Parts: sequence; structure tokens; C-alpha cells
Amino acid sequence: MSAALSGPDIAKAFQDACLSELDALKPGNVHRQADGHGMEVADFEKSAVAAAPAIGAAGLSVGERIEAAAEATRRAVNVNTNLGIILLAAPLAQAAFTSSDANFKHALQEVLASLTVEDARAAYRAIRGAEPGGLGSAHEHDVATEPRVTLLEAMRAAQTRDRIAWNYANNFVDIFDLGLKWHDGGMARWGDVPWVTTYVYLGFLAHIPDTLIERKFGTPTAGEVLDEARPIEASLAQCQTPGEMAGPLVAFDASLKERKLNPGTSADLTVATLFAYALVNG
Repeated sequence: MSAALSGPDIAKAFQDACLSELDALKPGNVHRQADGHGMEVADFEKSAVAAAPAIGAAGLSVGERIEAAAEATRRAVNVNTNLGIILLAAPLAQAAFTSSDANFKHALQEVLASLTVEDARAAYRAIRGAEPGGLGSAHEHDVATEPRVTLLEAMRAAQTRDRIAWNYANNFVDIFDLGLKWHDGGMARWGDVPWVTTYVYLGFLAHIPDTLIERKFGTPTAGEVLDEARPIEASLAQCQTPGEMAGPLVAFDASLKERKLNPGTSADLTVATLFAYALVNG
């Protein structure tokens, strides 16, 4: 993009990113080839449509954007489909209102640095309302309490147990230094096809322990999933025809779902990568 995007442009980029992610075969997560974990593709489609206007609404703070998108999602579906996506998308959208492609990362850093206590309070309300799995309690700035720190400070305190919080604390490094690199590599090899999204997802799954799995099932299990994903990700990276990997991916998908393991954080980071790509290149 050469100039700041409009609200409708940002909303469309968000909705398109959410829907495109569903087209990709993502082992353990919900996608068009297979539902899972008591959720259906239709739940995610409704959520994308419901949350997009708030993500692209002008004049909102990051916290207000998070809360409005989460509330719209709750009205549309009865399950937490997209809280992590919303938490990652809101600062990206905020940056897109003021930045060009040349300074998008800098604009995002300014957005994160300027987060307030009110942003934290609105985000905490959104999190409590969504009731995310495996949240538990925290010694510091627990979401069950009213925050007295900025949203950035709260995320810094949570970064060791949640990769979304880690990205707030580290200027979305996973998105810009990993996700977009994998995305560009996949595009160069295969073109604009859903396999690129699968490649991005597997990149996160094979290189970063999924913190949703870690919170719900423990660090050893998260490590086991990462180890299982690595050879599949490496094989996909070497394919000239990615469809050749459909069999191993489908088998891995079935295995994870049979064990009730949902790499939801990896999926959230994947959607954020698609959204960031659209904002920078829109």
C-alpha cells in the first residue's frame, strides 16, 4: 500500500484473511476439509463476517476494537472462534489507518507503545466474555481482575505463557520475521494457492510450541506436536507440487484431532500473517 487504508479496505482485508485461512488444510485445526473440536467451518465464517466491521471501524482505540469485534462474534456464534485473531488483528488494523507500506512496522510499534490502561480494561472484558480454553489464572494482572496497567504491560507479563502476548511484547516479530517470510517463499514457489497458507501454518507449528496446546495439555505435549510437525513442514517446503503432501497432512490432522489437540495459536498467527500481508500490499 502507498497510503493509509480506509476502514472498509481494512475490514475486507480482515474478512478475506479469515476466510482464506479456512481454505487451507491445517492439521489439528478447523478447515474446509474437516471440522473439529466441536466447531464447524460455518462458525468461523460467521465470526469473520461479524468481527470485520469492528476491526475496520474508524475512530476506535485498540481496546475498543478488540471488545467490539469480540462482542459481535459472541452475538453471531456461541463458541470462541476468533479471540486470538482479534487480539492480533486490532493493533495491525490501527497501524493501517495511519501508515504506508514503507513505515507499517514503525506505525505498529507506535500503536503498541501507546496502549493504555483503558485498552487493557476493554481487552480484559473481551477475554472474559470469550472464555478461551486453558486460560487458568495468573499471578500477575489476571484477566479475572480489573487491570491497573496498560495493555502492553499486561501482555509483557503474560508473554511466557501466551504467544499472542509475546508478539505484543516483541513488536509482532513472529508475523514480520517468520510468517511473512514463509508466505513470500510459498508464493514464489507455488503461486497464490491455499497451500501457501498451509505452509505458513506448519511453519509456526514446527518452530514455535503452540501455547494453546501448552496451556491445556502441558509443555511436553506441545513439544511433541512441534516435533511431529517438523518433518512434515520440511517435506512440504521441498515440494514443487504441494498436493503431493495431502496424504501426510490429512493423517496428521486426524491424529491431532483424535487426541483433541488444537494448535489454535498457530492458526491465529497464520490469520494475522495473511492480514498483515494484505494491509502492506493492499
